[in-house]
Amino acid sequence: MSLFEELKRRKIFKVGAAYLVVAWVLIQVVATLAPQFQLPDWAPRLVTLILLIGFPIAVVMAWMFDITPEGVVRDPADAAAAQATTPAVNAPSAAIAMAPAIPHKSIAVLPFADMSPTHDQEYFSDGIAEEILNALVKLKDLKVAGRTSSFSFKGRHEDLRDIGKALAVAHVLEGSVRKHGDKVRITAQLIQVEDGYHLWSDSYDGDLSDVFELQERIARAITRELDVILHGDPQQRLVPVATTSPEAYALYLQASGIFNRRDGARFPEAIAQLRKALELDPDFARAHSRLAAIYGLEPIYVPNASAAAMVAAEREAALAIALDPTLAEPHAALAMTHIRLRQYVDAFAAIERALAIDADDISANLWGAIAFIINGYAARGNTLLDRALALDPLLPNALFWRGLEYFYAGDVERAETLIRRSADVGLTHAGLGLQLVLAAHGRIAEAREQLAAGLGVLGAGLPADMANIIASGVYGDEAARTHALTAIDEYLATQPQWLSGNLPYALILLGEPRRMLQLSMQHGSNNDAACFHSLWAPQARAMRVLPEFAEFTRQVGMVAVWDRYGPPDGSHKNAAGDYVFD
Repeated sequence: MSLFEELKRRKIFKVGAAYLVVAWVLIQVVATLAPQFQLPDWAPRLVTLILLIGFPIAVVMAWMFDITPEGVVRDPADAAAAQATTPAVNAPSAAIAMAPAIPHKSIAVLPFADMSPTHDQEYFSDGIAEEILNALVKLKDLKVAGRTSSFSFKGRHEDLRDIGKALAVAHVLEGSVRKHGDKVRITAQLIQVEDGYHLWSDSYDGDLSDVFELQERIARAITRELDVILHGDPQQRLVPVATTSPEAYALYLQASGIFNRRDGARFPEAIAQLRKALELDPDFARAHSRLAAIYGLEPIYVPNASAAAMVAAEREAALAIALDPTLAEPHAALAMTHIRLRQYVDAFAAIERALAIDADDISANLWGAIAFIINGYAARGNTLLDRALALDPLLPNALFWRGLEYFYAGDVERAETLIRRSADVGLTHAGLGLQLVLAAHGRIAEAREQLAAGLGVLGAGLPADMANIIASGVYGDEAARTHALTAIDEYLATQPQWLSGNLPYALILLGEPRRMLQLSMQHGSNNDAACFHSLWAPQARAMRVLPEFAEFTRQVGMVAVWDRYGPPDGSHKNAAGDYVFD
C-alpha cells in the first residue's frame, strides 16, 4: 500500500482537517472574549501556541488509534505487529481473549446484483461473482472468504463494517451484472470495509462469449489494487476458459445455483440442465464434475435413485478427471459415492487425491471430515471441519457437524452456538442437532419439535407422518415409543429398495441398538452419515461392546478402513486381531 493510501486508511487527513477547524474556532473565541475578561495580551498567543503544539500530537494519535463502535482501539495493523513482537504474559486470573487482526490482504466477494431488464438472471449474476471468487482464491497471499459465507449476506443490506467483522476481511467486492440478449455488462467496485472507501471501480462490456475474459480483467484489477501475487506462473490465467459455448456455460450456472442451495427437489432439473450443457460441449470438464457431485448427493433426496445415481456419479467423475486432472471436485464426488456404497477405503483414497490437488477445496474438506467421523476418526474429522470453517466460516453443514462433535465431547454450550448458527444460515435439518442440546437442557417439548423438523427434511421416501411419530416416540411415554416402533415395522414390511438413514438413527434414539445394527447389515442406506456419526458418541459405549457390533463393522466396511489407516479413536487391536473399544 502506498503512503498516501495508508494515510487515508488511518484517517490522517480527516483528523488533521477537523483539528484545524476546531483550533481556528477556539482561537477566534479566545480573541473575542479576551478583552471582555481583561485577559493579559499573551493569553491568545499562548492558546495559539498550545494548539500548534497539539496538531502533530493529534496526527500521531490518529495514526496509532482508531475510533470504533467499541471505543478507541489500537489500529489493527499496529496491534498485529505488537502482538507478533511482544512476549506473551500470563493473565492474573483469566485469559484475555484477543481477536486476531484482520489481514489487509483479505476480501469477500458478495453476490452481484441482477440488473437485467427482466430481473431473471440472478443465477447468472451469482455465477459471475462465484467465478471471480474462485479466481481470487488462486492468489498467493490473499485471504478470500468462502462462497457460502459471502453469499449469506445476499439481499441483507448489512453495514460493511459488520460484514467485515463477520467474515474477518478488510475488503469486499460488490458488483452488478446486466445481461440483455448476448450482451453483458459487469460493474464491480472494491471497497475498504473500515470506512467504506471505494478503492477501485470499473465497468466491463462484452458479449457472452467474452464472459471469461471480463472476469479475468476484474480479477487482475484486484491483484493490482491489493498488491497480491499468483501461485506459480504469474502469467497463467486466473479465470480459465471452461467452455467455448456461452449457452452451455449459462446452463452450468443455473444447475450450480440449485446445487449450491442443496435444493434437492430440483436436482432432476439441474441434472437435465447439465446434460444439455454437455450436449453443447462434451468436453466441458466442470459440467461433468458438477454433474458427478449432484448425482453423489441425489440419493439423500430421492432414495430410489440411489443405484442409478451412483453409477452416473462414477461415470461423470471419471470423465471430468480425464478432461481436467486439476479439478478436486470430481474426486470429492467420487468419495461421496464410495461412502454411500460403504466402500470406505476407496472413499479415503479419493479424499486424499482431492486434497492433494487442492487442500482448500471446501467439498473435499467437508466430505472428508464426514468420512473420517462416521468411521470413528473424530479427531481427524474435526481437523478437516476446522479447516473448512477457516475457509468458509458460515458453511452450514460444517457448522452443524462441528457442533455435533462438540456435543459428543461434552461441550454443550459451544455445540449449541454452532448448531444454532448453522440454522441461522439456512441449514434446514439443523433440528437433528438442536434436539440433542435442548434435551440436555431438559427442554423436552422443544427437543421433540426440533427432532421432528430435522427428520422431516431428510425423510424422503418415508410416510409423511413418520417424522412426528418417531419424535414423539423418542421424547414421549412408553405408548408413544411402542407406536413409533410399530410404524417402523410397518414401513419395513413394504420392503423398500433403499433404507432411509433416518430409520437406523431413530432406532438408536428409541433405545434399540441391536435392531439398528441388524437393520443396517441387512439394508443399504441412502444416507449412512445421518446415523453412523452417533455410533461414536459417549452415550453409545454400550452399543460398541455388543457382540453384534464387531460383525456390523466388518460387514459395512469399517474394519477394512481400520486395517489400512489404524484403529479408530478410543480403541485398540487385541491379540486375536479384533478391535476392542476402551
